[in-house]
Parts: sequence; C-alpha cells; structure tokens
Amino acid sequence: MEFSNVTAKAKANIYFDGKVVSHGITLEDGSTKTFGLIYPGEYHFGTAAAERMEITDGECSVTLDGEESISRYAADQHFDVPANSGFTIVVAGGICQYVCSYLQ
Repeated sequence: MEFSNVTAKAKANIYFDGKVVSHGITLEDGSTKTFGLIYPGEYHFGTAAAERMEITDGECSVTLDGEESISRYAADQHFDVPANSGFTIVVAGGICQYVCSYLQ
C-alpha cells in the first residue's frame, strides 16, 4: 500500500511501552490515516471516530467492544470499528502491520 502527496508526521504515536507504534499522515483531501506495527501481545484501544483497520502484514485476532466473538485477520483483510467504541487486538506471534483509516 502506498500513499502519494501526503503530509507526514515524523513523531510516532507510541503505546503500550513501545509494543504498538504508528505514524500519521494527512492526504490531499484532508482525510487522515495512521499506519504502524503491533508486536505480540494483547491491547485494547478506544475509538472516538469510526475507523477501518486494514491488515497489511502478519495476523491478529480482534474482539469488538460489546461482542463476544473473536475474528481473525491477516494481510489484505480489514475490520471496521464504530465511533465511540473500541476493540481488543491480540497478536500471537510475529509483527502485525496495519493502516487505520478514519471513516466519515
């Protein structure tokens, strides 16, 4: 996945003692995305805006807030998270890479 004509933020967003790291970009149309990597572990994220998480490499398991089912995702798959919600993501091994798009 490649993005052209963007403004990139050099300072990383670092979560969970460096086990989740992302960088942000702003596209020409004003929309924003983050992309990064997740090391093995279990992490919970809250969402203000609705978002789409696209897995670009590796694998993960996800449970959306309010749901009991666990879904597995690998490269070229995605999941959507409602606004004002959250999700728990588990990476069992290796590194999971992602692109997060904020949905309108």
